Amino acid sequence: MARKKLRSKRAFFAAPARNVEDVVGAGLCTGCGLCESIVGPAISMGINIEGNMRPLVRDEVLAEQNEQIIAVCPGVSVQGPGRPQGVTLHPVWGPMREIHRSWASDPIVRHKGAAGGTLTALGRYLLTSARVHAVLHVRADDRKPWLTTSTISRTPDEVLRGAQSRYGPSSPLVNVHRLLDDGKRFAVIGKPCDISAVRALGRIDPRVEQMIPYMLSNFCGGVHSEHIAKAVMRHHRVDELDVALYRYRGEGWPGPLRVQTRDGAVYDLPYANAYRMGKFGYEFPFRCKICPDGVGEVADIAVPDGWNLRNGKPVYAEAPGTNVAVVRTPAGEELLHGAIDARCLEVAPVSVQEIEQMHPNHHRKAAASVALLALRLMGQRTLRVVGYRTIDGLKRAGVRGILQQFVGTVRRVLTRENREHLI
Repeated sequence: MARKKLRSKRAFFAAPARNVEDVVGAGLCTGCGLCESIVGPAISMGINIEGNMRPLVRDEVLAEQNEQIIAVCPGVSVQGPGRPQGVTLHPVWGPMREIHRSWASDPIVRHKGAAGGTLTALGRYLLTSARVHAVLHVRADDRKPWLTTSTISRTPDEVLRGAQSRYGPSSPLVNVHRLLDDGKRFAVIGKPCDISAVRALGRIDPRVEQMIPYMLSNFCGGVHSEHIAKAVMRHHRVDELDVALYRYRGEGWPGPLRVQTRDGAVYDLPYANAYRMGKFGYEFPFRCKICPDGVGEVADIAVPDGWNLRNGKPVYAEAPGTNVAVVRTPAGEELLHGAIDARCLEVAPVSVQEIEQMHPNHHRKAAASVALLALRLMGQRTLRVVGYRTIDGLKRAGVRGILQQFVGTVRRVLTRENREHLI
């Protein structure tokens, strides 16, 4: 009965989101922080009761500001690269001008990074070559090291201090307008949804094209909540007030999940235990499960782990770190080869088949359009998605993948509704 009442209160096709409250309420917020960047103190990002980074509206948002937010929010719409000419297109991996295994030439950078240190090496090179004056990225929070904060690096050493994967919630884009107002060129390193938001901002703010010449991303399988980090601390029987370091990955490849207390005690979990066995209830936000782009199709370069393979499957044993550099744009191509020529980056051959074996979970994005259709049919707010070659993706997903995505989305919506009803 409760479910029927919920359905009767909304139209068959839900109206588009009108503001950030609508986006958050529909489970579509990515937590990127661009809304705070646009309006300043009227909106602030913080951890909500579910342990996710979400905006809190503290004051009136002017109509013009709200219009800008809706225009750029990756919880409202995302625009893919479409079909750029002269570029190899893959139904899952998107445009691929070049693909390489890659790693930082500097062994310290390579070891400290979560994989081969490729993004760190590129960020450092951008500053040493004076291509940009700053790099916008994230690093561990000083006060609560299991959380992640937006940071602006202006020196190569500052970039290195922010290295290593941050799997938890973050809002890297809260500082975008601060840097745009400074009037100096900068690069952005973020998740695919973060890069999508900055590209959307570029369609309404001409400063973006002039001042953000490089946008780099990882491959993103989803962002878990703060509750997972706290579950890890409870597992080790460590009080969060005693935590001096919480490193999701790094200092090796893949590197352990490390908790270190203020008295120097160290607690490690191997990567496979922490992220592949579901030991801590690793759960993604709803928006991550319907994401049309976890592989950074609109970045200049997308950089996932370059896992070693055994019998066609990834091996998570410790080894010298490598990434895969997927070059998407002419700007990315110029940057990659500049870093190679400057001996900041090493590369080796890799095949598309190997990338598919390294990252099998990303194949589900081929049927992302089915999840969006399911939301519409259930009267839920959903994303407007263009430029992701829907037909190609559906052909790749096949009937089984399409059905799995549809049924899975329906179940998630019903589960979410039941939970909200109980609350």
